[in-house]
Amino acid sequence: MKETAYLAGGCFWCTEAVFKGLKGVISATPGYSGGTVDNPTYEEVCGGKTGHTETARIEFDPSILTYSDLLKVFFGTHDPTTMDRQGDDTGPQYRSIVFYASQDQKNAADSYIRELEEKKAYSKPIVTEVRPFVKFFEAEDYHKNYYEAHKDAPYCQIVITPKLEKLKDKYREFLR
Repeated sequence: MKETAYLAGGCFWCTEAVFKGLKGVISATPGYSGGTVDNPTYEEVCGGKTGHTETARIEFDPSILTYSDLLKVFFGTHDPTTMDRQGDDTGPQYRSIVFYASQDQKNAADSYIRELEEKKAYSKPIVTEVRPFVKFFEAEDYHKNYYEAHKDAPYCQIVITPKLEKLKDKYREFLR
């Protein structure tokens, strides 16, 4: 049995790299979701006029890794308090969104955000949107497995590698 989660937490190269390393994840695919244009291109999404966010489709085995575990990793590896940005990546395509595919996913996301806010896990309010999933468009092939293919690139070294180190430090129990 597998389930699918759709999570937008900034650059999809980062999100894909984070989730690919988790046990129970069958696949993590970069793409676009939440907008009004069918089959958008990377350039169109970066232009900010499609309404899409860079999103990862994560297929996982819930008997190994639960949806709640995915949410813990998601909120722990990006900044859910910044609107339309993650680090130096700015624009509406980088906003934080949980696209829920079922009522259970919506309830889990809403509950986890409430829990984080009650614990004051962040010094600023969480701005992550919780929206119904509608469509996902896979990104162009050159975006897939980007970190694995470009580990030595400056962006990967400066942005993705530190996220993966944080993942190893905070969520070792979820790693392959």
